[in-house]
Amino acid sequence: MSAPATVTMADPLWRPSPRARQLWAINAALLWLPVFALQAVGAFVGSWWPTWAQISVAAATAVLALLHVTVVPFWRYRVHRWEISDTAVYTRTGWFTQERRIAPISRVQTVDTERGPIDRMLGLATVTVTTASSAGAVKITALDQDTADRTVAQLTEIAGTNVGDAT
Repeated sequence: MSAPATVTMADPLWRPSPRARQLWAINAALLWLPVFALQAVGAFVGSWWPTWAQISVAAATAVLALLHVTVVPFWRYRVHRWEISDTAVYTRTGWFTQERRIAPISRVQTVDTERGPIDRMLGLATVTVTTASSAGAVKITALDQDTADRTVAQLTEIAGTNVGDAT
């Protein structure tokens, strides 16, 4: 009996827009704003904390926020990939925990485009491919608006020609 064939899966080919790094940096900075606001309120109201403790906590928070805002977007950009073939949608996402998803075209139910306020400001969009899967939708994030529009059109055309069970 022969050994089973080893199949290696290639990484998806395409990266998100280079402006994805700005999007992720802005989103990270917005996450840290309430933390800094609470620390500022605590500094003025919470006189029971010694000044050295307040400064230490503020400095540690600033270092963590700076790392999150500067390092994570570049790391995510190196990891995030996507690709569409005639048979499937492939994505690789994450920064700390990385996830690879493959959604067969035959299982595609809907294809949507989403643009939040920061996405619009940067000319970006997210394409969401909803499938008949308990794992949830596949998202291709931070695409240029034109790329997102072409991707939706391509997926719609491929899914329309593919007779599948999308249930």
